[in-house]
Amino acid sequence: MSIIKSVCVFCGSRKGVDPAFDAAARDFGEIIIDEGCDFVYGGGSIGLMGAIAETVLAGGGKVTGVIPDFLTKYEVGNPGVTELIVVESMHDRKRIMFERSDGFVILPGGIGSLDEMFEIISWKQLQQHSKPVVVLNVNGYWDPFVALIDAVIKDGFGHHKVKELFTVVDRVDEVFPALRSAPEPDKIVLTSHL
Repeated sequence: MSIIKSVCVFCGSRKGVDPAFDAAARDFGEIIIDEGCDFVYGGGSIGLMGAIAETVLAGGGKVTGVIPDFLTKYEVGNPGVTELIVVESMHDRKRIMFERSDGFVILPGGIGSLDEMFEIISWKQLQQHSKPVVVLNVNGYWDPFVALIDAVIKDGFGHHKVKELFTVVDRVDEVFPALRSAPEPDKIVLTSHL
């Protein structure tokens, strides 16, 4: 069982069209507070990421934002966070978020969230970490991702245990139990084809 003292969330810098996305973000912020967990994220004050940060800060929680300097003008870096780390590149951003977190949660988001999600899952497949990764599938948003992973397995580009590299849940109250009970990555996902 994993001990989660800090959680990194990858999610949209937009709110999306479904009000359930913003509601889930704010509900998850409340759960982060209830869990007494630190929140690590991309440092913006807008979209779903801003909604979670705002909720955690309002509840007295610790929030660490990590944002590249060039994005501060676009994502309106959140000066109200507990700690704002301004870095030079997206690579630095992801590295620091990784280092500061015990687990990862993915909410609905766009291309940037996809990049972060695939990288953190890929690193786990490559045995570079064993931290839990949970995908919050609000109103089926991540169903196409799950179907893509099924296709990767069906077409022989991944071992069936790649599905154990992450856990998909439908409700915010399932996230922390899933983080705590995530299985260790099986080395076979890396070596089955070698």
